[in-house]
Amino acid sequence: MSISAPQPPAEPPAEPPTVPAEETGAPVEPPPLPAEPPAGAAGKGPSPLLAALLGLVAGAGLVGGAWAYTNRDTAPAEPAVFTLIGTFTLTEGAIRTDDDGCRGTGGYDDIAAGTSVTVYDAAGGVAATGSLGESEYSIGACAFIVTVKDVPKGEKYYQVEVSHRGKVQLSAKEAEAGKLAVSLG
Repeated sequence: MSISAPQPPAEPPAEPPTVPAEETGAPVEPPPLPAEPPAGAAGKGPSPLLAALLGLVAGAGLVGGAWAYTNRDTAPAEPAVFTLIGTFTLTEGAIRTDDDGCRGTGGYDDIAAGTSVTVYDAAGGVAATGSLGESEYSIGACAFIVTVKDVPKGEKYYQVEVSHRGKVQLSAKEAEAGKLAVSLG
């Protein structure tokens, strides 16, 4: 008789290896969805009002940035108007006034300080209005300063009329350079 050592218990039989469903052609089912969303997942996105406000701010920032970029190197614009200056001389019917100025008499009694001066554009429309200014009497003639502010630039020529005495034409270059010199009489 021989004594043998105790034998370890036998291992349970191994399960046959499983083959994934994708390889067998069997349909694959997705895992079931949870009944409730995970904690903290509800309301993750911004509210519609907050989203609209953020979009408005971002859009305004883009527009402002584009405006600043396009205006960064531009020089200040030149004024689009000028002041027409010059003289108007009445050579007949002029008399001295008490204030050492002068004015017209007889058929020229409409000529005095304050008489209207109208500047017309090339199309004949009124561009600006002013009046005769200070005057000076000298040897039977009366010279007035003419100043008409805010005459629009950009015309090829201008016409100037004192009272209703007819128009005198000036080139734009002459008008802007203050070369108005008109006489009547």
